[in-house]
Amino acid sequence: MDMIEPLVSIAVDLTAAMSAKDRYERLLSAMAKFLPYDAAALMRVDGDLLVPVAARGLIPDAMGRQFARSTHPRLDIICNSDEPVRFPADNTLPDPFDGLLSADAGALSHIHACLGCPLRVNNALIGVLTADAFDPKAFDDMDPRFLKAMGALAGAQMQTANLIDALEKSAERQGQIASDLMQDIHLRQGTQILGGSSVMEHLRREIDLVARSDFTVLVLGETGVGKELVVRAIHAASNRKEAPLLYLNCAALPETLAESEMFGHTRGSFTGASRDRAGKFELANEGTLFLDEIGELPLSVQPKLLRAIQEGEIQRVGSDMTSRVDVRLLAATNRNLEQEVESKRFRADLFHRLNVYPLNVPALRMRKEDIPLLAGHFCERIQRRLGLGPVRINPDSYETMTQYDWPGNVRELENVISRAVLKASFDVTRGDPVVIYPSHLGGDFVPAHLSERPQPPEEKTVFTKDFSFNDAVRALKIRMIQKAIDKNNGNWAAAARDLNMHRSNLHNLAKRLGLKN
Repeated sequence: MDMIEPLVSIAVDLTAAMSAKDRYERLLSAMAKFLPYDAAALMRVDGDLLVPVAARGLIPDAMGRQFARSTHPRLDIICNSDEPVRFPADNTLPDPFDGLLSADAGALSHIHACLGCPLRVNNALIGVLTADAFDPKAFDDMDPRFLKAMGALAGAQMQTANLIDALEKSAERQGQIASDLMQDIHLRQGTQILGGSSVMEHLRREIDLVARSDFTVLVLGETGVGKELVVRAIHAASNRKEAPLLYLNCAALPETLAESEMFGHTRGSFTGASRDRAGKFELANEGTLFLDEIGELPLSVQPKLLRAIQEGEIQRVGSDMTSRVDVRLLAATNRNLEQEVESKRFRADLFHRLNVYPLNVPALRMRKEDIPLLAGHFCERIQRRLGLGPVRINPDSYETMTQYDWPGNVRELENVISRAVLKASFDVTRGDPVVIYPSHLGGDFVPAHLSERPQPPEEKTVFTKDFSFNDAVRALKIRMIQKAIDKNNGNWAAAARDLNMHRSNLHNLAKRLGLKN
C-alpha cells in the first residue's frame, strides 16, 4: 500500500477552504486508507477534558461526551507522551470508548489493538487522535516514524481549524459592575448547541447569518428548548462579543421596579432609592442586552422600551435628562406574541420592533434523532459530578425515549437522565460501569404510546369468614411486590427502590412470602 498518498492528502487539505467539520472528516477518511481501525476519534483539549470533534465507528452519544484525563488513564498517557503510543493488546487499563462502539458495544473490554497520537503545535498539546481495532495485531506493522508524521499533520489540521473558527473567544469585560451582572448567566449550564439534525443545522446557519448584523432578534420556542443558549451563541459570534452580554428576566420584574431595572434611577426618585443607579441599558452600552420572557413585560414599561429601541435614548427614573446608548437587543419568549397583541396584553408597535429577525428553536419532539447525542452529553456531565465509572445507556432505553413526546424538551431530558444515572448507580460498585435501563427512567416517564392504554383494574381482595387480618396484609404485600417486579421487568433492585425498601430487605420479605426460594 502506498503510505505517501494519504499523507499528501492531509497536507493538501491544510491550505484548502473548508469547514472544520469537513476538515476533521477528511482527516479520519485519509487515516482509514492506511490504518485498519474499527473506531477512531479526534478530540480537542479543553483544560483537563478531551472533547470529541469527529469520530468513526462510535455510537452517536459519544459525540456528546467529554473525557476527563483524570478518569481515563489511557488518554492521560497519550497526552503526556511526545510520541505515538501503541498499547499492548493485553493492556488492562480501561478503554475510554468501551461500550460506545457502534459495531460491538462490548468489544473493547476484550483484547484489542489500541493506539493514540498526541497532537502538538509548538510543543503545546491541542488534541488527541485515537484508533481502536478488534484485531489485536492490526497495528503491529505500523512504522512509528510514519505515525509521528501523521500526528504532526493531524495537529496542524486541528490548529488550522482552531484559527479559522476562532476558538479562542475569551472576552475582556468592561468594568466590575458589568462583570458582576454577568455572573449569573455564566453560571448557567451549557455553552454549545448540541444536535446534528437538519432542523438544528438550519438553526446554526440562521444564528451565523444574523449574528454578524446588529438586528434585534426575537428567539421563540417552548419552555426548555434552549432559547438562552441560542442568545449566547448569537452574542458570541457577533461583532460585540468582546463587550458585555447582560441578562434581564422580565418575568421576575415587579411592575414598580421594571423601569428602574431597565433604565436606572436617580437618588430620591422613589422610596428606597438611596443613590443613583445605572440600569441594564447603560451597563450594556456597546454590548448586548438579553430580555428573557419579554412577553411578561408590564404594559406600562413597554412604551419606554420602544423608545430605547427606536431612538437609542433612555431616561433614568427621576431624571429630566436623556442619554444615548448603543445596545443590541436580543429577546426570548415562549408566548405567542401575535396572540398577546390581539388580546391587548402586548403593544403591536413594540412587537414589530422586536420581530425584526425571529428565530424558532425546535422542540425536542421535532428532532428526536438528537436524543442520543444530548443524552451522552448529560451522562458524561452527571458522571463527573457524582464521581462515577463510565455511564452507558441500554439500547432499549433509547427506544423508550424516542417514543416519548418530551413536553419539557431538552431540560426535561437532562432531568430524566440525571435521575436515571442516580438510580442506576445505586447498587453499582464505585468505578464500575453504570448502565441505564428503561426501568431507571422513572415512574413519571411514560412513553406516549403507552399513556393512552387503559390500565387494568386493581385486583380486589375477597374477604371470607376464614380470611383473617394477617391474611389480608400478606395478600397486599404479595400483590405490591409482584406489581413492582412486573413494572421493572424482573429487576429486583429497581423494584426495591420503587417500594422504598432496601434490596436485601425485599429479598428476605419475598422469601418469607413464598415469592422466592
